[in-house]
Amino acid sequence: MFGSPAGRRSQSQRGRGLATREWPRLEAELKRRGQPFELILEGSGDDALARIQALPPQIGVLAVGGDGTVGALLPALVSVPQRPGRPLAVVPLGTGNDFAGMLGLKTGHFAEALDRLSFQPRDVDALEVRILEGDGAGRTHILLNGLGLGFDAAVTANMAHAPARFQGFARYAWAAVATIRELHLSGVQIALDGQSFYSGPSPIVAVMNGTRYGGGFRISPQSSPRDGLLDVVAGGPMNRLQLVGLMLRVLRGTHLDQPQVHAAQGREVTVRWDAPTPLHLDGDLHGQVTAIRVRVLAGAVKLLNG
Repeated sequence: MFGSPAGRRSQSQRGRGLATREWPRLEAELKRRGQPFELILEGSGDDALARIQALPPQIGVLAVGGDGTVGALLPALVSVPQRPGRPLAVVPLGTGNDFAGMLGLKTGHFAEALDRLSFQPRDVDALEVRILEGDGAGRTHILLNGLGLGFDAAVTANMAHAPARFQGFARYAWAAVATIRELHLSGVQIALDGQSFYSGPSPIVAVMNGTRYGGGFRISPQSSPRDGLLDVVAGGPMNRLQLVGLMLRVLRGTHLDQPQVHAAQGREVTVRWDAPTPLHLDGDLHGQVTAIRVRVLAGAVKLLNG
């Protein structure tokens, strides 16, 4: 966490594994810069969020971890009409650092991330996601990077079943093959800013503020977190072979010109599925849903090292 007029700083981490092991190295970088801080080390995102919300409002957050770590803390960071937010700086650590990677921040490069605190702070957008029906109806979440429905969320779920000998990208590839074998296209209706955008069978829908997810899949290469718009990308209709080809193109971000890909920008999108469909929010699974509404929160987060 970061910076009050008195110069007080604190640092927030989610989880105790890798973050705990790496803390001495980060602590040394903070001390080398003469940077006061308060360490918050909690076992869950909810506990860390509660600690942050109890701090004076002028103190910001240095979030150490991946997209899920940042997402867990966002309710205390975003500016809303009733409450100003807190400044955010990101130190990527572990896996799932797609938003930080888009900004050019490298995982575990503490000195580089802290050096960028000299940058001019910039406002970035966030996404407000409301689950309308199905498992967890009525829940609202705030995201910085993006979400996926269908294939990519199912791949994330299947990774838990991959043999232990598969790690990294091999683990993802195993889960992707398993998911393609189980592929079933459900009907989806997407409305963008109140107008019909796509209706038909689809294996995958993404709503993005950033450009990439899944550790580097450039699902929305034209996105900007500073344009006040969200990006929606839908695939369909397509068969298994076409889906494989699409995902290979997504790795390079060259898929938007394909006839099975539908992409556009707007300020609010509603996605309704004919059948319960798996959902991930910034890489964290959130069960199966039948409808969500997403709106952009323009300039809602002040980013210190973006």
